Order: sequence, then C-alpha cells, then structure tokens
Amino acid sequence: MRIRVTRSGGLPGIARRGELDTSGRPDAAELERLALDVVANTPTDAASGVPDGYQYVVTVDEDRTVEFTDPGLSDAQLQLVELVLGEGA
Repeated sequence: MRIRVTRSGGLPGIARRGELDTSGRPDAAELERLALDVVANTPTDAASGVPDGYQYVVTVDEDRTVEFTDPGLSDAQLQLVELVLGEGA
C-alpha cells in the first residue's frame, strides 16, 4: 500500500510531502489499518480550519483521498501524519 501525505498552509506556507510504501515493512499491517481508518472516518465535508492552520491531503493507493485541517485532528489522523511526514521520502 502506498500512503502519501501533503501538508500545506500554516504560518510559513511551506508545503511538506511524505510517502510510504508498506511493502516489506514489519509494521505494514498497522500502517495499513491506520491509513484505512483515516480514509473511512474523515468526513467529506471537513471544516475549513483556521487562518494559518495546516491543511492535509492523504492519498492511499492513488484511489482514495481525504482532506482535513487543523485544529482538531483525530488521534488516527495525527498519528498517520506524524508517521508519514517523519519517515516519508
């Protein structure tokens, strides 16, 4: 599974991108479960966020994409963002 996270906005306005391929990873099942949880449980009518807040786009396997904003990320959203942006290419 390919998981891509893009974060834009914020005070500096600098976009960050990260991508993980779960193939062959020892934590693949957990990452895939987390990504599918975020996709399934992110409302399609997400709030617009706050001025200078971050906007996130998560894409799973090129065919499932969700968007959400700061503040108020769920625990799953925050965990996925931290994992992908912290480890991603």
